[in-house]
Formats: sequence, structure tokens, C-alpha cells
Amino acid sequence: MRQRNQVINLNNPYNIDIMDFLTNDKLTIVGAAGMIGSNMAQTAIMMHLTPNICLYDPYAPGLEGVAEELYQCGFEGLNLTYTNDIKEALTGAKYIVSSGGAARKAGMTREDLLKGNAQIAEEFGKNVKAYAPDAKFVVVIFNPADITGLITLLYSGLKPSQVATLAALDSTRLQNELVKYFKMPAAKIENSRTYGGHGEQMAVFASTTKVDGKPLTEVIGTEALPEAAWEEMKGKVIQGGKRIIELRGRSSFQSPAYLSIEMIAAAMGGKPFRWPAGTYVNDSHFQNIMMAMETVIDKNGISYKEPAGTPAEEAELEKSYEHLCKMRDEVIELGVMPPVDQWSKVNPNL
Repeated sequence: MRQRNQVINLNNPYNIDIMDFLTNDKLTIVGAAGMIGSNMAQTAIMMHLTPNICLYDPYAPGLEGVAEELYQCGFEGLNLTYTNDIKEALTGAKYIVSSGGAARKAGMTREDLLKGNAQIAEEFGKNVKAYAPDAKFVVVIFNPADITGLITLLYSGLKPSQVATLAALDSTRLQNELVKYFKMPAAKIENSRTYGGHGEQMAVFASTTKVDGKPLTEVIGTEALPEAAWEEMKGKVIQGGKRIIELRGRSSFQSPAYLSIEMIAAAMGGKPFRWPAGTYVNDSHFQNIMMAMETVIDKNGISYKEPAGTPAEEAELEKSYEHLCKMRDEVIELGVMPPVDQWSKVNPNL
């Protein structure tokens, strides 16, 4: 493992007390040579989560390049390490975030990534179990995240409260579309929410949201926001990732990197995470699935409650759940996961 202690008296433009970290626990970033992973690393450093950060990627030259750039930033009080050995990377890690799957490309849906990334998730989960059995919290963000997170949870042996997936990006995209449409600051758009799957079948809710203090449901269908305009907006939210690929020639990396590190920060005891997250759901309504719910992330991990929406919204959520179940069953048919009734043999916490 390459290691360098960075305690260099350079400029500190954010006026941060270099001893003021949320924790000293080790944070490992998997997939750190990629655009999401490298942005996660810099975000975690700048948010002052922990001085002990390890970067992992099987692509050694790219990984070294990311590490060198971060060393050259001159961050203070930082013990940054990097390795292309997964055992070294995960050993002793208490917090782990992984973007280590194949990226979505032009013309692809998140679902198109299913087979390859499902196998990557299986290996990742098994590595967590082998080398980081005492991990406190794991965030999975490679697509289709609901399924890769579920696979990771199964094979990691961790509790459902210890594994989450990135789902917030859909809610922030809804907020952004409302900001652009109404031409007002984001602070005036409250509680924008999507639930269910992080994919083509997400459920976009209006009933949770307020626009400049007024319920969005009272605005939709008026001159201020005609029904057709709202339906168009929902389509833009659902296709938000595709739009980034069209504009930039590559999938999103800045927004997923930032939001996933905000999730890790909340689990470390930092400020509450403001958005829905993907979590394992197994109750009287939804069974044996990972999906976005109204969640709380704190030092105890992730907990959830089912959202209450209009009948139409709840029907959309049901469709999203059914779509996720179909994808889960496809992975079972591929042999990546055993049948649901055998999950407890693999992970007694399920």
C-alpha cells in the first residue's frame, strides 16, 4: 500500500481546524480511479470527514494519478493511502462507498448494466464480508443501484441498516427542474421527492413538495403549472441521467459523488441527510427489495418509513416496486443470487 502523511502548512482557504474531523475511522473509496470515485475522494477530504482515507481501484496507473493529484492539493492533516489490493483497501475500513461498476454510456438504460454489475456487486459484497466484517456503513452507487445494493447486502453479511444506495439524485433532479421552471432559488423548493427505483420506473411525487410555501399539488393543473407541463417535467426527471450523457458525453459524476459522500457524513454523525436513500425493505407491503424510501441516516445506520402519497402516486410506487422485483428475479435466474427463501442462509440478518 502506498501511503503518504500530508501534514503540510499550506493555505487553508476553508478555514478548517485541521483536527476537527467527524471521526478517525477509515473510509475506503472503491472505484477511486474513475470520475465518480475521484470526486468522492476530494469531496470527502474537503468535507473533513476523516483523516484516514484509502483509495482503491484495480486500475493502478489511474489510481496513482488520482492519489498524486490529491497529494498535490496540499490538504492538511490527511493520511491518504491508495492500493489496487482489495484486501488492503478494505481491512480495517469502517465506512465504504463503492462506484466500482461499469458506467452507463450513451443509448444505455441503468437496467442494461444489470448482468455485469450484478456480478461485480456479488464480488464486492463477499470482499466486504471477508475483509471488513466490522464495517459500520456501506454506500453502493453503481447502477442499477437498487439491485447492486441488494446483492452487496446479501453477500456482505451486514445488517439492512448498514447498507444503503444512492437514490437522492432523482429527488435533486426534480428540485432542479422546479427551480428552472419557476425561476426561483432552490431554497424555495421544499421536500422534492422521488421514491421506488433509481431507474426508468421511479415514482415522482408531487404531494410532498412545496413551491414558495405552497403545496405543489395545488399548483399543478393551474396556469402556473399546467398538467401537461408537469408531465413533461416528470419525464425530464426520469431521463435526467440520459440528458447529462447527451450534454457531457459521459454519465453523471459530480452530483452522485457529492450526494453519496453526504450519506457517509450522516452515518458518521454529521448533519442529517436531506434526501431519500435506497434501503432494504421487507414489510407487509414491499418484500425483499432495495428501494428509495423516506429515510433517516445517522450513526445507527439507515431506517425508513413508507411515503404517503396520492392514490396515483402510490400506484406509481407499486409499479416501481414490481419493476424492481422483476429485475431481482432476473438476477436470481442468472445465478448471481439464490432464491429469496434461501437468503437467510447466506446472510442471517435477512
